[in-house]
Parts: sequence; C-alpha cells; structure tokens
Amino acid sequence: MKRVIVRTCPKTGRQFHVEQPSRRMGVPPMSTTGVSPVKAEQRWFRDIWTGGPYYLLLPLTGLFALVWFLLRVLPKPSRAAYPCQRMAAPLASAFVVWVLGLMGSAWACRRAQYLRDRSRYVLATLCAVAAVVILWGAISATENNPATAAFAPSEPVNSPMGMAQGIHPGRVVWVHDPDATSWDGSTGHWWDDKNTDAKVVEKMVSSALTGLTGRSSDAQAWDALFRHFNKTRGFGDAGYQKPEKIAIKINMNQDRGRELKPGTAIPSPQVVYSVVRQLIKAAGVPGSAITVYDATRYISDPIYDRIKSDPDPELKAVTFVVAPTSVKDGRIGAAHDTAHPLKTVAGTVYLPTCVTEAKYMINLALMRAHTLCGITLCAKNHFGTTYFEKNGWTPSPLHDSSSRQNPMGSYNCLVDLNGHKQIDGKTLLYMIDGLYAAKNQGAPVLRFASFGNDWFSSILASQDMVAIDSVGLDFLRHEQTVNPNMVDVTGNPDNYLHEAALANQPPSGTKYDPEEDGIPL
Repeated sequence: MKRVIVRTCPKTGRQFHVEQPSRRMGVPPMSTTGVSPVKAEQRWFRDIWTGGPYYLLLPLTGLFALVWFLLRVLPKPSRAAYPCQRMAAPLASAFVVWVLGLMGSAWACRRAQYLRDRSRYVLATLCAVAAVVILWGAISATENNPATAAFAPSEPVNSPMGMAQGIHPGRVVWVHDPDATSWDGSTGHWWDDKNTDAKVVEKMVSSALTGLTGRSSDAQAWDALFRHFNKTRGFGDAGYQKPEKIAIKINMNQDRGRELKPGTAIPSPQVVYSVVRQLIKAAGVPGSAITVYDATRYISDPIYDRIKSDPDPELKAVTFVVAPTSVKDGRIGAAHDTAHPLKTVAGTVYLPTCVTEAKYMINLALMRAHTLCGITLCAKNHFGTTYFEKNGWTPSPLHDSSSRQNPMGSYNCLVDLNGHKQIDGKTLLYMIDGLYAAKNQGAPVLRFASFGNDWFSSILASQDMVAIDSVGLDFLRHEQTVNPNMVDVTGNPDNYLHEAALANQPPSGTKYDPEEDGIPL
C-alpha cells in the first residue's frame, strides 16, 4: 500500500507528487523535509568534513603523516629509524586504521538500512552489529598507541632527589678506554682476546673500584666496600669474613644455550673474569663462596670457560647457576626459595637460593635500551632473578608494571624487586659492563655514534642503583638523538627511578612493602 504526498518546490512553486510506502511494509515514512533518513545521514557525514577546520585537523594530520612517511621511507627504508619518521609512523598507521574502520562501518550501516527496508531483519541486525564491531575495533586499535617522542626528562638537569647512597654518596664512576675494544665487526667474535684486550679491561675494573671508593689499591677498595656495607646494615665495622657467600648477577638475556653469533650481546667475559678474580685475589673471597648466575637463562662457554679454564683452583671452584631447563656441562639449575617471598602487584616472586644463601651481591648489568621498559640496566637486571609459582623462571608477569608506556607517578615493580631485603639489603656493588653496548635486549652489539662511531668501551660503577641507572639512561638517551638505529628510549623509562628515589613517599602514592612486613621502603 502506498501513500501520495503533495510537495511544493520552494523555488519555483511547482507542485509534485511523492509516493511513499506505508509503515506496515516495514519502511519508515519520508521525513517532512523530503529527505530520506539515509540521505540525512549522508548529509550529516558531509557536514563533518565541511564544518570547519576543527573537524579537518585530525584527519588532515594523519593524511599528512602518511604521505610524509611514504615519500621519505619508500625510496630509502632505513629512514624509518629517523626521529621524524618514528613520530610520523604511529600517526600514519592510526590514520589508515581509522579510515578503514570508518569506511567499513559506513558500508555495514548502509547495508543494514538496505536489508531493513526489505524486511530482512536478521541480516540487517547482523550488519548493524558488524558496523559497531568494526568501528569499535578501529578505535581500540588506535587509542592506546599514541606517537611517542624520544624520552625527555621531566625534571631539570642537576636536580637530585632522594637520599644518595655509598661511601661517597651518589658517586658514579665512568671508566672509558677505547683501547679495550678493537673488533672490526666481522672477524671472529667481539669477546675474543684479539678483539677485547683483557689487560686493559683489568685496569678499567681496577680504576672503577679505586675511583669509587677513593682508595689507592684494589685490596683497600674492596675492604672499604665490605666495611661500608657492614656498617650501614648493622653488622659492625667488619670487612669480608670467610666463608661468607657472594652472588654475582649477570645479564644473559640473549643466551638460550645455542651457538652464539659473533655479535651476540652478552656480558664481556673479560669483565666477569676480572671481577671474580678481584674478589679472590684482592678481597680474599674463596672461589667456592662465589656464584655467578642468571636464573632464567644459560651462561655459555665464553664466560664459563674463561673462569673455569684458569689454572687457579680458586677460580675453578666458582659456581655457575642457570635456568633449570638449561643445566649441562657443569652448570647448576636454579632452585627457588619460598622462605623469602617478594610481593608485587603481579603476584609473589620467589628468589633463587644462591641469592638467599649469600650475604653479598654484585649487580653486573649491561648497557642497552629495551623495547618494553625503554632501558635495561641494573634495576631490570633482576628480571633474571624471578620465579613465579605458575610461570616458573620468567619475569613475564612483571612486564605490564614496568612498561615505559605507563605514566609518570605510577606503580613500578622494579621498585619492589630492587627494594627487597634479599636484593637491596645484600647488594655490595652495582656495575654496568658497557664495553660493547647494544640497541636493545634482542639486538647485536652496536657502535655508538656519540663516541665517534666506535664501541662504548666503558665500565660504570656505583653503590647507588638510582644514580648509576640515571647515568646509564643519560648515555642511552643522548645516543638516540644522534643514532637512527636507537629507537627504544621513549615514553617514561625513568618512572622507576623517581619511584625508587622517593620510595618512602613516591609520586604514585604506592606503599612499597615487598616483604609485606608492614615496614615500607
């Protein structure tokens, strides 16, 4: 059944007839303006694009970013690493997703209208649902992926916060010697003695220790470190006493027990050997009291053999602890200790017995950025110390609460992890092995543009975790401004440093109490 409506043209005054289906056929009557609902929707859509610059700003920005990215990157793909392209890429990708989502949703809406007009209600409903899902998917895909610029500190330079630690509070020693590293990038492995000078490394480690403590010899430096540790932790004015145990945490994240490629970024065997040898020869620690470990990874032969092949029986007595799934050839599998739980928002962490049974610890980290946290230095080195009851030896439950994308002034699990009595309460020394730094946790070693396109060739040492990681962040941040290969120091990689420095009253307001003993950090 149809109805006939007489309309009058507002310009000519002529009358014309319009036939319209009735509601009983499932189609709504024409609006009083003579424009169908579909036409009205299309006009509303056009108004968005013609309503002024406020509507055009975002889509035009996305379009410009897309065009700019394609014009620059297609002729030379390596330009994708440039800072301007890292800014443009997320805007361009978000624009593409937005356009595709809008087009898909609009098509589904029109299809739903078309099917409804023909009383095909089930299909019309499905199309309407599809329109909502497509639009929601486009919004979800873009809302949590903002363009991130290179990291810029939130505080002015030379603005210390918190309470500095150490014999000389807050001191960080940087030892740089390009003679230590001579690898050409292709001949052999970088850790071969012909590419990394062990004698120069020995001198660098010695300089780091004496410079940090202000002492004139290695033996005096170690004695000063042990005495300061014992005094500040209530053990009295005492140096090292046999057979007190010491654990050395190294970062073996790239070592999965397979053959190492020449550029694999592992700790320098020369640095690890030098530290262990110093403990034995200068500090008087028995080899049997020393454990080198990474509880989540393997420790391959370049490091293991470097120490075990030494004819000195004390060096042969050093213990190596690795992930239980990687036990072989003299390495021991990590065992977790349930007597000293470490509480985080991600769940309870258990520590390896080689840590809980030790009195002292050395945190020997690496110099590199990180795709999740922005940086991986001393604090994050202890991701290789974590055991979860349901997950085993992995730090994966901690990833969300350590992300560089989290806002400043938010909880960070690195504070709980490094503030626990079994870790912070035992750490004698923090060191960063930077002989051969890397782009990130999964990349090979990298030459630093800020060092004349040479290797980083450096060792850092401190008794203050916040201080040494802050210096490491400064190096990595600066390198990213001059090296297009460095792209990961973005977001808020320093959030954990602010939280840790002010742990008793952190910006987040979190009560950091990793032991859950009612005594916050």
